[in-house]
Amino acid sequence: MIPITELRYFADTQPAYRILKPWWDVFNDYILVVMLMIAVFGGTLQITQDKMICLPCKWVANDSCEAAPPGRGPSTPRPGEPRGIQNELDRHQYSYIDAVCYESKLHWFAKYFPYLVLLHTLIFLACSNFWFKFPRTSSKLEHFVSILRKCFDSPWTTRALSETVVEERDSKKMNGSADKKTLYQPSPANNDVEASVPMLQRTKSKMEQGIVNRSETGVLDKKEGEQAKALFEKVKKFRIHVEEGDVIHRLYVRQTVIKVIMFLLIISYASYYVCYIRFSVTCTVETEKLTGFSTFYCAHPLATLFKILASFYISLVLVYGLIAMYTLCWMLRRTLKRYSFEAIREEGSYSDIPDLKNDFAFMLHMLDQYDPLYSKRFAVFLSEVSENKLRQLNLNNEWTLDKLRQHISKNSQEKLELHLCMLSGIPETVFDLVELEGLKLEFIPDLTIPPIVAKLSNLRELRLYHTPAKIESAALTFLKEKLKSLHIKFTDIKEIPLWIYSLKNLNELHLTGNLSADNNRYIVLDGLRELKRLKVLRLKSNLYKLPQVVTDLSAHLQKLSINNEGTKLMVLNSLNKMVNVSELELVHCDLERIPHSIFSLHNLQEINLKDNNLKTIEEIISFQHLRRLVCLKLWYNQIAYIPIQIGTLNNLEKLYLNRNKIEKLPGQLFFCHKLRFLDLSHNNLTVIPADVGLLQNLQHFAVTENRIETLPAELFQCKKLRVLQLGNNCLETLPACVGELAGLTQLELRGNNLESLPAELGECRLLARSGLLVEEKLVNTLPPEVKEQMLGTDKEKA
Repeated sequence: MIPITELRYFADTQPAYRILKPWWDVFNDYILVVMLMIAVFGGTLQITQDKMICLPCKWVANDSCEAAPPGRGPSTPRPGEPRGIQNELDRHQYSYIDAVCYESKLHWFAKYFPYLVLLHTLIFLACSNFWFKFPRTSSKLEHFVSILRKCFDSPWTTRALSETVVEERDSKKMNGSADKKTLYQPSPANNDVEASVPMLQRTKSKMEQGIVNRSETGVLDKKEGEQAKALFEKVKKFRIHVEEGDVIHRLYVRQTVIKVIMFLLIISYASYYVCYIRFSVTCTVETEKLTGFSTFYCAHPLATLFKILASFYISLVLVYGLIAMYTLCWMLRRTLKRYSFEAIREEGSYSDIPDLKNDFAFMLHMLDQYDPLYSKRFAVFLSEVSENKLRQLNLNNEWTLDKLRQHISKNSQEKLELHLCMLSGIPETVFDLVELEGLKLEFIPDLTIPPIVAKLSNLRELRLYHTPAKIESAALTFLKEKLKSLHIKFTDIKEIPLWIYSLKNLNELHLTGNLSADNNRYIVLDGLRELKRLKVLRLKSNLYKLPQVVTDLSAHLQKLSINNEGTKLMVLNSLNKMVNVSELELVHCDLERIPHSIFSLHNLQEINLKDNNLKTIEEIISFQHLRRLVCLKLWYNQIAYIPIQIGTLNNLEKLYLNRNKIEKLPGQLFFCHKLRFLDLSHNNLTVIPADVGLLQNLQHFAVTENRIETLPAELFQCKKLRVLQLGNNCLETLPACVGELAGLTQLELRGNNLESLPAELGECRLLARSGLLVEEKLVNTLPPEVKEQMLGTDKEKA
């Protein structure tokens, strides 16, 4: 039966989409159920009961039945008077007459009323539920309902709303005090923070005493956290997909318009034709030859009941239509393509919940008609703050204290450092590692340093690599006192957090990134003037000139390092103002000559000109004015020869000339009697001058990757030599006098033409087997006792 199938369809649709049915759709659905019952009831009566009952008219006047004239019996008619028939009809004749009169004389509205009701009801049902089945809308609606139910039942929703209640209660207790979640992003010249220091100090002390604790308003296990995280991703993707169009809104408006049109049509013709449902019907049939009668008086047994049902049906249609018109006015009067969470933002702590548009907004408007609580709980999964809290909770579950301890290592400064990369934040368990001295955070886009960082009492070094961190005020107060070294790597200069210029006790600052993105590239660096205790500044970028702010730091800056990544550093005249700098590095700056401005820096102790384009160093004579210079690094250049004026650098202790094109060493080089470290590897040397013996303080000598064939005996008069690197040369023999180097700890001989090693190596008591870098076949040429001695030295060191 069609009605039963439609009722089943109606019943199946309701549970799945009832949350998207406003009160008018629900009320109209009940009206449609009553309409269906009217159709079923009327159709059943029409099938089971007689449709028409007819009797013949024995007296006919003007094609209608009349009573017999007074004084006349039915059997004595006069000529010209209505004529009657003496015999009666049989049952089959009556059935025939009933059928003919029902089909030909009964009004169509009375005849088909139950079927019309059924047809109208089916159309109304289709209009009410078509948007749930239409392919372009059903998938979105199904997806929305599925996500909505999961969001409503998610444990994270309950936890997030509970935290909101707790925060509201706490905010009332604070009596209008500043919200502790406010992030601190001061401008370089902002000094207002100093006024809040007493309050921040009190907050910090409370944290250290355990008075301020993290909110634990609910428990969320790892599985529930992962499910909530997946829900956030689903909501994001669904929002992007649904906000693109308004097909759901347009379809709902159209089906409502159709319902209004149907209502007007039904009311107009049904009200007119209801009066045609009559009990008595006169029927004239051309059957006089068959039955002896041509006029019949018929009764429609269901007429009275159908008239009552029709009147009730019209009243139902009237109510249905008025509700449909109200719905249409509601949609036209309100802007349903915009949905604002303003009320929810005002009630809770999630002020970042975005407004929605198009179909997403329309579905939420419909949802509010069912229960606004659904929208409130769903809004939790639209908030980035809520998502960040969930990420934090998942991080805490994943990164336990034991797991974090496994990632602790010692950095180049021998400090205990923890390296965290590509996380969604900082696990709160990190702050239980009180032994940490350094913290390295890499590729963490949404990072906020919380006040609990104050628990890391030993923290002195912080590395932020592509991590534009924000910081809370109490945390900034702690770092201002404790932090000594800060390393920042960035892609865009805007990623440099401005709060770093408030770190008044900072000693070292390392900036790595593009500082030449626009004309205002140096404005961000102006805050460096606030760092009054900065002693070390490293810039790894692509500068065209030295920023003015760098020279302004000359009063307290002791070390300046610029790695220009191959970009030519052209203007260096301002360097002569940095009179207090003791270490200067100009690395990969495409320098062709040594800048004259550095010769005015009388406090310089170390100069590093690595990886430039130096071909000549004639200016080296000016280094004699730098009385404190002890280390000169001219490595990784194109230097072909060394001027004899190098001998004037009497105080030089370390000289790096490796990775150049030097073919000959001047004798004056060895007048630098204080040299302890001399690296000449990766050049084109063929001879080591005998004057090398003058370097009695030499401890480290490297000539690896040259073309040296013989070693002068004077080399082994350098009794303080501890490291001798002779690898990858053309040596055929190693002089026996190598045994005179009693303090030798490392000897590199790989890549030569040696056939054996002298037994005198046994006299080098500090030389272990691990310190002898040579082919194994040459080691086998040593006496067994010498090899045993070297292995024993290895064990002693171990």
